[in-house]
Amino acid sequence: MINYITQMNKSISAGDSSEQREAEEYLINSFSKELKIKLEKRRFSLRDRGWMEMDGVSDSPPILCETWAHIGLAKSAQKYKVLTDATKLLFAKEFLIKNKSRCILLFCDTQAASHFKGSSWMAQYLKLKKIEIKIIELPKYIRDKVLNAQKRQYR
Repeated sequence: MINYITQMNKSISAGDSSEQREAEEYLINSFSKELKIKLEKRRFSLRDRGWMEMDGVSDSPPILCETWAHIGLAKSAQKYKVLTDATKLLFAKEFLIKNKSRCILLFCDTQAASHFKGSSWMAQYLKLKKIEIKIIELPKYIRDKVLNAQKRQYR
């Protein structure tokens, strides 16, 4: 079945995530303002070739941040995507930066974050590893874009 939105605008593929990237940029900028620091996207070179990118990094104070621009409850595979982001935070903290950075998972929706703040083993793991959960709401126009993208991306 061909996605109706894709039929109307052939330049946007069903899997395009530009709306989520826009939302993630908004989240990082808003969180930067809240903290009164500059969080910047940063690419780290890895020892054995390759690289890893973090959504938001500050050296002073030391903060590592990954974002997830999703609205609504997380599905099973999405929960593991968030855990992968948590693993990236810990890897960067323990092996790349080697400092006492705050590690933060930044969400745009209370429902999306709920599984990671509740009593699930994933939530308990994040607490154990001192990975903070932060929620910053999106303005309506960006939220609507993300919701429309999620409908288009639904398989």
